[in-house]
Amino acid sequence: MTAPETAPTEVRDGMRIAWDLPIEMDDGVVLRADVYRPDDDEPVPALVTYGPYAKGLVFEDGYPDAWRRLVEEHPEVLEGSSGRYQAWETPDPERWVPFGYACVRVDARGWGRSPGRIEPYAMRGTRDFHDCIEWVATRPWCTGKVGLLGISYYAITQWLVAGTQPPHLEAIVPWEGVSDFYRDMFFHGGILCEAVDVWFRRTITTVQHGLGDRGATNPHTQELVTGPETLPDDELAANRTDYGADVRSHPLDDAFHRERSAVFERITVPLLSSGNWGGVARHLRGNVEGFVRSASERKWLEIHGREHWTEFYTGYGVDLQRRFLDRFLKDAENGWDEQPRVMLRVRTVDGGFVDRTEDDWPISRTVWTPRYLTADGLLADEPPADRATVSFDAMGPGVTFELAPFERETEITGPGSAHLVVSSSTTDADLFLVLRAFAPDGDEVVFQGAVDPHTPLGHGWLRASHRELDPDLSEPWRPVHRHTRRLPLTPGEPVELEVEIWPTSIVLPAGYRLALTVRGSDYEYGGAEAAHLGHFQGSAMRGVGIYTHADPGDRPREVFGGTTTLHLGGDGAPSVLLPVIPPRDA
Repeated sequence: MTAPETAPTEVRDGMRIAWDLPIEMDDGVVLRADVYRPDDDEPVPALVTYGPYAKGLVFEDGYPDAWRRLVEEHPEVLEGSSGRYQAWETPDPERWVPFGYACVRVDARGWGRSPGRIEPYAMRGTRDFHDCIEWVATRPWCTGKVGLLGISYYAITQWLVAGTQPPHLEAIVPWEGVSDFYRDMFFHGGILCEAVDVWFRRTITTVQHGLGDRGATNPHTQELVTGPETLPDDELAANRTDYGADVRSHPLDDAFHRERSAVFERITVPLLSSGNWGGVARHLRGNVEGFVRSASERKWLEIHGREHWTEFYTGYGVDLQRRFLDRFLKDAENGWDEQPRVMLRVRTVDGGFVDRTEDDWPISRTVWTPRYLTADGLLADEPPADRATVSFDAMGPGVTFELAPFERETEITGPGSAHLVVSSSTTDADLFLVLRAFAPDGDEVVFQGAVDPHTPLGHGWLRASHRELDPDLSEPWRPVHRHTRRLPLTPGEPVELEVEIWPTSIVLPAGYRLALTVRGSDYEYGGAEAAHLGHFQGSAMRGVGIYTHADPGDRPREVFGGTTTLHLGGDGAPSVLLPVIPPRDA
């Protein structure tokens, strides 16, 4: 697992930096790492990232749209930092090295300057990450204590590697990253998410190892960020899996997805799990589930808003991360042990937040409030006595059910669910549930999501043939489906569905309304489309960002293009369960 520790080293900007340190894996592949640490001989704890975005690709160069927005809207991220050493979704060494940490960036196998075959999230990469953690811990400049801190891919792999229990891993901070590959990432409610293509296409065209002179140059070393060799296209293709085809070939939750998902009962290390209210379809559910289900006795949950890269770098985020990591990597007596287990930035309709702590999740004083779907488009306090039906195009915009305007300020914070009774003119149906908020003038209230600037209040999905529940994991407020077999519908015959609605948070003033839309396709914002982000290669921002569910191979029109009918009223009347939060003094 080791290789001679020979690599260019220099001192600049107050840091001792080693470029391209070799770390040999058990199969002989040598990965490459950059190490930023204090300019002295005192050992320090290390923060390690292992990922695909090329350690030498500067944030500003690789993701200019996101960088420009970040520094213009939050100039504090450059306090004490030039930004020149910042890389996408990883800690800024100019911020962390002065805190007394080493920042270690490892290019994952097949990406950046590390050779090998790309197979995202597979066990081979998890073993590599485990071994990199142990390699770092045994360096003379490390105290032997290793923490993990990073966004998205760098969060997902934290959940995976923590389950292998590296002996020197002391704490993890998975910031906005899925923990269940099937449910959180690519099959929402059993429906394929097309983001698999957008993400993989970008990484292999910009940072796959072997792009050589077709890729970027590290401005510090003048070395090519994807390695010294420029390989032909056929060799590049041979060095990577067909990721989209791999995912599509596993439409049910099987060993492929379990290999890429957290083993919660083996995660015992202290953890701070940080999600994003606007991270629907990628950057929310996994963090909540990781907090709730991990075996660790020392775990905390934080949920915020804004773009998924923003709060990681702001003073709010860095201060929170540092307090947690100082406690478990430096044994600091900083009061963290008294920190309430849940930290929330509760959303307001003007785009702001109110910070609040709680002791548990879901919040213990939640008033679980059912509201019933009616044929006249309302959400009623009581179930309608008369039965009725409402039908809509099975791949269309669906129907909306509205609450009466709130008479007083009301907070909705937590997970939700919907109980539906549905029939289809075909043998299946996809349900897209959207929780929405409306101002007194009728305008919809949308939010800056993790990706899309017009993100609604909440989302839920379910393919009717995937309706089988896991009774061991399901709760009334969070139904969990097995997704291990299909139960086709009999055309025209109603079935009961329990649909998970991902966690949300909002304080709605008096006069505002809440609504549930039941659709046959992805939500689309009715206002102007936002500008595209360059690193998503032209993907439209119409309300769900790149997280669309319209793959014709997954949703053939002959199966999903009929008519969906909601059966309302009577016993077991369809309803939505809302997490209403009363004031603490109520």
